[in-house]
Amino acid sequence: MLAATENQQNRITIEPVTRLEGHGRIELFLDAAGHVEHAYFQVPELRGFEKFVQGRPAEDMPQITSRICGVCPMAHHMAATKALDNLYQVTPPPAARKIRELIYHAFLVEDHALHFYFLGGPDFLVGPGAPAAQRNLLGVIDRVGAETVRRVIAVRRKLREVVEAVAGKAIHPVFGLPGGVAKPVTEEQARQAQAVSEEAVQFATFTLEIFEKLVLANPDYQSLIRSDAFAHQTYYMGLVDEQNHVAFYDGALRILAPDGHEWARSDPQRYQDYIAEHAEPWSYMKFCHLGPLGWHGLEEGPDSGIYCVAPLARLNASEGMATPMAGEAYLKFFGAMGGKPVHHTLATHWARIIEMLYAAERMRELSHDPEITDPKVRTIPTATPREGIGVVEAPRGTLIHHYQSDERGLITKANLIVATQNNAARIAMSIEKAARSLVSGRHVDEGILNMVEMALRAYDPCLGCATHSLPGGMPLRVDVHCQEGTVIATLRRDSDGTVRRE
Repeated sequence: MLAATENQQNRITIEPVTRLEGHGRIELFLDAAGHVEHAYFQVPELRGFEKFVQGRPAEDMPQITSRICGVCPMAHHMAATKALDNLYQVTPPPAARKIRELIYHAFLVEDHALHFYFLGGPDFLVGPGAPAAQRNLLGVIDRVGAETVRRVIAVRRKLREVVEAVAGKAIHPVFGLPGGVAKPVTEEQARQAQAVSEEAVQFATFTLEIFEKLVLANPDYQSLIRSDAFAHQTYYMGLVDEQNHVAFYDGALRILAPDGHEWARSDPQRYQDYIAEHAEPWSYMKFCHLGPLGWHGLEEGPDSGIYCVAPLARLNASEGMATPMAGEAYLKFFGAMGGKPVHHTLATHWARIIEMLYAAERMRELSHDPEITDPKVRTIPTATPREGIGVVEAPRGTLIHHYQSDERGLITKANLIVATQNNAARIAMSIEKAARSLVSGRHVDEGILNMVEMALRAYDPCLGCATHSLPGGMPLRVDVHCQEGTVIATLRRDSDGTVRRE
């Protein structure tokens, strides 16, 4: 439920931000006339994964990092497993790669369905200005019917059963190993995946029809999607295959400029040539940007260096989809939106459903591949480990795991760049622009504040994933208030451990 409070005369706090993974708040600072002067998206939680994995065996990383998030553990498990392939300089057998892809695409269908129906979708299926008590699953049931919601739950359950059968666990998989997977796929499991994938294709097609009927056919929603309040001229990044089609498991890293030309296309192993990390004092989240262009603050345009990942960015950075039905939906999307790139953030919801259809089609292709049941599923590593990088497209965008180890395979350094960190700067810009466009005056209703949240929610941010760096000590500030609410003392602990009274 949306909680908005007015602090003093010139500050509005939205806390907690709802229908996303993790904890965060939005702070709006108003000028004397009641207009938004500044807006900040603050992430106050801290996880510490990059620090406490040091000294652990590299083989543990797929299990440790999958605990970062219970919503997308498969993405971390897969990125970590690919990083181990690279660390130990070993190539998995064809069957192992296809098994990984099969399960990964099943996970993507399930995850995209979660966001559309439970997290972001209520804003459109129920309405952005609907009462907070209705902008949830119950409101969705009223809008699309209980039978549809039962279908959503059933399909997601069946997809998770496929994942559990092959990967050991549905939430925290245990099948990824350096050089392959833990066990082959049986004929029975392949038949199970075939049946579920067919149902997933039908379900994704049905979801696309719902979106077209309830959202695209609504003039008010069309205006909202195309509104300048939810648009930014930025760069876009995603993995693509050899034909520049969207790729989730593997491919080249392609970056598109705001005007639509290819700015870079590179082996993901060279990600450091393009991605740099920046810190802001008001958040524990990294702010990634294009290193060659430098950090110029939260500004859009060709010189800013700010880029976007996630479904909209992947479609922008690509030149099509590798499956027929998703390929048709891709062309329809850009035709309706006036060509590419599409800069309208809320169009991400449409792009997400197109990706769901592609993942379902790709899962169907892989489940029917005769090689999927080949018993040879692992190449045993023999090389001395040193450094490994694994990159996949998580549901929320490009995910990078980078490990360094000693000769025994113990982690000496780990750097994780997750989708929400890649998007952090654009998210901050989106919130501020939406707030400035929509909020006027110190007294605003929940519907308006929810529309500010929608600027954030379109990215489907995972704040648990995004806040796992440890700066050495946690900076804290404690304000002491008297009964009247006035601050009478402030205690501060800086990141170096220094405690002082202000």
